[in-house]
Amino acid sequence: MSQFTVSGKFASRDGYSSFETAIEAENEDVAREHVLSQLGSRHGLKRTQIELEEVEAR
Repeated sequence: MSQFTVSGKFASRDGYSSFETAIEAENEDVAREHVLSQLGSRHGLKRTQIELEEVEAR
């Protein structure tokens, strides 16, 4: 598995909040799915409220 750094922003009360997280995944698509799932679960967001801007291999 590879390490990926995923950055973007998500909808919050005060507009948008930016984030950057590191995740271990098989490829970029799996990394995107895991981040969407984790942020949605943690902050009660739908996938349409999360914008992924960059997925970068480490």
